[in-house]
This record gives sequence, C-alpha cells and structure tokens, in this order.
Amino acid sequence: MTNIQWGILSTAGIAQKQLIPAIQRASNAKVTAIASSSGVEKAKTVANKFSIEKTHDSYEKLLDDPEIDAVYIPLPNHLHKEWVITAANKGKHILCEKPAAVNAAEFEEMKSACEEHQVIFMEAFMYHFHPQHDRVKEIIDSGEIGDVSYMRAAHSFHMKDRDSNVRMKYQDGGGSLYDLGCYAIHAIRNVLRVEPETVQVHAIKDNGVDTDAYAYLTFPNGVHATFDSSFNLTDRNEYEVVGTEGRIMIPRAFRPDKNGGDGLIVVEKQGVTRTETVKTDQYRDQVEHISEAILNGDHKLHNDFENTLNNMRVIDACMESMETGERVELG
Repeated sequence: MTNIQWGILSTAGIAQKQLIPAIQRASNAKVTAIASSSGVEKAKTVANKFSIEKTHDSYEKLLDDPEIDAVYIPLPNHLHKEWVITAANKGKHILCEKPAAVNAAEFEEMKSACEEHQVIFMEAFMYHFHPQHDRVKEIIDSGEIGDVSYMRAAHSFHMKDRDSNVRMKYQDGGGSLYDLGCYAIHAIRNVLRVEPETVQVHAIKDNGVDTDAYAYLTFPNGVHATFDSSFNLTDRNEYEVVGTEGRIMIPRAFRPDKNGGDGLIVVEKQGVTRTETVKTDQYRDQVEHISEAILNGDHKLHNDFENTLNNMRVIDACMESMETGERVELG
C-alpha cells in the first residue's frame, strides 16, 4: 500500500475548503469516499466537485466500507466522541478536528477505544506542522532573547453570521475558547514546553456562549502567559515570546496558509529587528504525517495522545474558571 484511502464524515465547510484539497495534494493519501447525514445528494454534490469516487447517505455506511483506511471527522465538537469511538470500533484510523472533545473525560474514553482497536488517532491542529514553531524554539534555546518569562497569544475573528453559526450553539460545544482559544493554549504549552499550574479566565457571553475569553496562566518555572480568543475582534492569529534580552513575534501563528504558507518570525533585540520567513503547506504536511504513520504502523505522532489530553485538561480548567470566576489549579 502506498496511499491511505480516506473517507470524510460530513460535507462541512472546513472539509471542503481545507482538508479534502490537502489530502488531494498529499503524496501518500487519496479521498475515496464522503458521507452526509443530510442525504446522499449533498454528498454527491461535494463528490462531483472534488472527483470523489464514492458517496454514502450515512456515516455508518462509510465506516462499513472495507476500502476506507482512515476517516477525517470535522463534525461539531459535541459529536466527536460518538463518531471517534464508532470509527475506532470499525477499525478506521482517525484525524479529528480540534478540539478533540468537549472535556478531558470524553477524550479519555476516545483514547481507550482507539488503543483497544489499535487505530491511530490525531487531533487536527494543522498549525503545529508549520516549521516556524520549531524555529521559535531553536531561537529560544540559543539564548538570543535571554531567559523567557512571558508569552502572549491571540486568536480572533469578527463573526458576522452568528445567528446560524454552529460556534454559537452551547449544546454543540460552541464558544471562542473551544474554537480559537484551544490554538492559543496548544501553542503556549508547546512553545514553552511546560504545563501550566494555574489558570484564570474572564469571559464575555452571548446566549450562554463565550464570544470572548481572556486568560492568565502561571507555570511552575515562574513563567507567565496570557491569551485571548474572540468572535468580536478583527482577524488575529499571533503569539509573542518575551525574554530578558529580546522578544520573538509570530504574526501568522495559526493561519500562515492565508499568506501562501509563509510563516513570519520577527525577532527584536536591543532596538534591532530582524525577520525570517519559513514556508510550508501545513494542511498537506498534517495529512502526510498521519498517513505515513498509518502506512508504517507508527503511533508516535507529532501531536500524540498525551499532548491532546494535556490540552483538554487546560481547556477544562479554563472552562471551570470561566464559570466560577476563580483561579483554577491543575493537578
């Protein structure tokens, strides 16, 4: 086998805009089937658009297809657990949109099902596959900006369709923290390479959904971090790492694909600024990474179970703090 045969569970916008094209650009993957729970005609429309061979009028039928090796799950957050476990029970490998679940307990059930059936699972944090972040860690390790003591991240966009957008439905796992803040949390944890010990979050809500979240995190090594996520602010996807002698700014942290894949690294030290540009196709790289892992039977993923579980635990703590208004300690 040289190509992984992928099935797509649903005709979601992210699948059509990003993942189906990315799988088609990949060297070791192919989109073989797509399913819609809204009827086969909807699946056929997308299949015709992307020249996908097979269509199914239910997710179950796609999962029963013996030719499908792996599935991509871009369903609303509250459905991730059900369909990841169902896919695992059918022996399908899984790429699941972020956040992997709505809480860590759900994800632990998903993890157990995947391990029991020996299928590979990866949470789809595509940004994590861009080499600009490894370059940031190299600069930190070189000592160029001194001792790091603070990191800030921000992810936002101005939502104009909030009356119909699934992100505004609390029961479906909506909210800016799940949709955008999860990236900021993931980046802070992975760039600093340490887990937070406390979080405190203030939220602005609309109909029970956090449209804005402002968070403060502390770490056992004395480093501090903040992040914000919002459906009410202009497009931002950035982070900054500040040290005793300089700082690193990443203005295209999560969506460099909007700039042709060019990641931008800005280093400022003693009034002197230099920039570096690092380019890749992060969606394609994500697909090729998990497809290669499936081909080789390698469960050592760039974004593995432990990383996903730790991210979910921080999200849980943020959600608790958002509700109580209190600082929450992570065990």
